[in-house]
Formats: sequence, structure tokens, C-alpha cells
Amino acid sequence: MSSSNTKRLLTQLEEFAVEVVNDRRRGKRAVAFKIFLRALSMIYASLIHLRFFLYGNRILKDQPLGCLVVVVGNLTVGGTGKTPVVEKFARSLHNRGRKVAILSRGYKSKDIRKEGFGDKLWRTYVTGGEPPPPKVVSDGQRLLLDSEHAGDEPFMLAKNLPGVVVLVDKDRVKSGSYAIRKFGCDTLILDDGMQYLPLKGRLNLLLVDKSNPFGNGKMLPRGILREPIRHLKRASYVFLTKSDGRPDPELDALIQKHNPGVDVIECAHRPQFLQEVNGEGRLELSELKNRRIGAFSGIAVPQSFEGFLRNFGANLLYTRRFMDHHRFDANELLEIVDEAKAAGLDFIVTTEKDAVRIPDTISFSIPLYYLRLEIDIMRGAEDFEEAVSRVCFTEKVERKLTV
Repeated sequence: MSSSNTKRLLTQLEEFAVEVVNDRRRGKRAVAFKIFLRALSMIYASLIHLRFFLYGNRILKDQPLGCLVVVVGNLTVGGTGKTPVVEKFARSLHNRGRKVAILSRGYKSKDIRKEGFGDKLWRTYVTGGEPPPPKVVSDGQRLLLDSEHAGDEPFMLAKNLPGVVVLVDKDRVKSGSYAIRKFGCDTLILDDGMQYLPLKGRLNLLLVDKSNPFGNGKMLPRGILREPIRHLKRASYVFLTKSDGRPDPELDALIQKHNPGVDVIECAHRPQFLQEVNGEGRLELSELKNRRIGAFSGIAVPQSFEGFLRNFGANLLYTRRFMDHHRFDANELLEIVDEAKAAGLDFIVTTEKDAVRIPDTISFSIPLYYLRLEIDIMRGAEDFEEAVSRVCFTEKVERKLTV
């Protein structure tokens, strides 16, 4: 079987699994697969419960770094719109004089170190050597890695946040220590870190997708929950993302049930402009009105992205969807361009996260833009400012106590 056919088969299997998890697939195969996933969910839930028990009772211990740690994460897998929230919070702290580092695991990033399993064993157990340092996506001054080696989100954050250090490593204790030692950072933001228990956060910013808060309410892999809904109690602040502005008393009541009195910050992702991919051109959103356009994306929830384009009056005549974090090859991109030209489209639009995965070596014969989104706080702006101030004030108090 050719590599392209293998890739296509794996994509189809992944799509089938996603549709089953989201209860969009019917039939005997889907029912059998659901039963299988339900059994795996029971095992997964038991392991999660055991892990929290071990850390909660100090059998396994977190490792404090003597630095203020802010955790941003969620209880579910999939797109809660986390990256723009991390960007807004990091920028706010940086503007108030904090030396900020963002610590990411770099999901699906390519390792720049050619170190095999045998090499790791030799270095760790035979020579007693130090582990390799984390990947430095940005030292706060320069962008040092591309999206393939950094990961989509770390690259985006590094590109949009001059002055902020961005590091990638699965061991966030190691990368946090490196940020303090090498760059003098005094504030660490743990990106997608709610389930990373070795490094405990002083503040936990928990994101909940208002359009699909907890899926079917089941644990992975039968549902989208990484940990039980009752763990809302772990949040210092709850961010409701992707809000349409309409009240949801049932969701508010559920949050308050598990975390009475917690501050809820409601926000929406607001389109700002269209930026040329791998270029300097920019279009105002008004340019979408009545234009014949196409769109493609490899994100968890493409419907929201496509909805933005339609809401600004675009005639969306062509769409192509890929799995989340899909890395495009040249043939796929050229195929999209050919189909767009055949449809007589004015231009193509993708997401910012997808744009960083498009090689700058490929030239397009039809204009290609990405939609720039930023967070707009609709409810709880005072609570957001309080969260930022709480970080800065806490650190000032601790410094005074140690003098």
C-alpha cells in the first residue's frame, strides 16, 4: 500500500472514531465500537482517579520551582480556543512588567534532536548525563524554530508575543527551571496544563467551550472529558469561550454547583482582519461581503471558523476540512488551489493555526489569507483584570516577605 493510501486510510479511521465519540455515526460497527470505547473509558477513569489520589495524598509530589505558576487548560480535548486566551493573559502580564515564559508540550511537534531510545538509556543510566534542554521557540527577542519543530500553538504564541519566552518540552518542570535559570523569568504560564500535576499552579484558569461544554459527559475515549466534570472545583477562574452572548443558566448553575462562588469570565473570539499567508498583504473584514471565497482548515471545530466568514457576508462556495493539527503536503495544497480556481473564487481563507503549517516555499496562483482572531471579554472584564493583578500582587508580597 502506498504512503498516500495509508495516510488516507488512517484519516478515514480517525474521522470514524471522532464521529462515533460525538454520536454522529449509526450502524452495527458504530455500536460495537461504542461498547469497546466504553470499556476503555472505565479503565481510563480509574487511572485518572488513582493519579489524582496519589498526588492529592502526597504519595507522588509536585515539584515547586520558587516561581509563580499560572495554569491554563480545560477538562476536555478539542478546541476550546485556548491559544488566544493564553496570548491575551501573557501579553497582559508582560505589559505589567512581568518576565513571562510559556511552557508547552508542543503537541505533534517534530524533535530536533536525533536521539533514539537507546541513546536516552545510555545517557540517563550509564553516563548519568544531563537531559537535553527544552526547545526554545522564542527567547523573547527572536523566533528560533518553525511550526514543524515548535508545534502549531507554541509557534503562533512566539510569533505574536515579542518579549515573552516560549519553551517546548514534555517535562514542564525541566522547562520551567530552564526558563528561570536561563532567561530570569518570574512568571510561568503552563499551556494546556490542567492535567500536568508535577508542576502545581498558583492560579488555574479553566476554559470551557460554551458551545459544547463537556460533549456527551463521558470520559475519554468514549467522550471528550480528560477528567470528571466535578473537577471544575479545581479552577481559580472559569473562562467561558466561544460565547454568543446569550445567557446559559444551566451551565452557570453546573459551574457554581461544583465550584461555588468562582468568578466566571465570558469571552468570544472576534475576527480582526484577513492577513496574507506568507506575505504582507492585509484585507479588512468588509472585503468578505459578497465575495466568492473558499475555506480550508485542520482544526477541532471548523464550523465556527466557517461561520465567521458567512457572518461577514462571504459567499462560501468551497470548503475542505482536515483533522486537527493536520500537516499539509504540497499535493493537497495545490489540489485546493486548482479546485478553487475551477470554482472561480476570488480568494481562499484558512485559520491562523493552519497558516503556520503552510510552507513558504509553495507559491499560490490565487490569493490566500488567514483569519486573525482575538479574545473579546463580554462578561467579567473586572475579574480578568483581577486575575492579572493577582499574579503581580502575589509576587510583590512574596518578594517583600523574603527581604
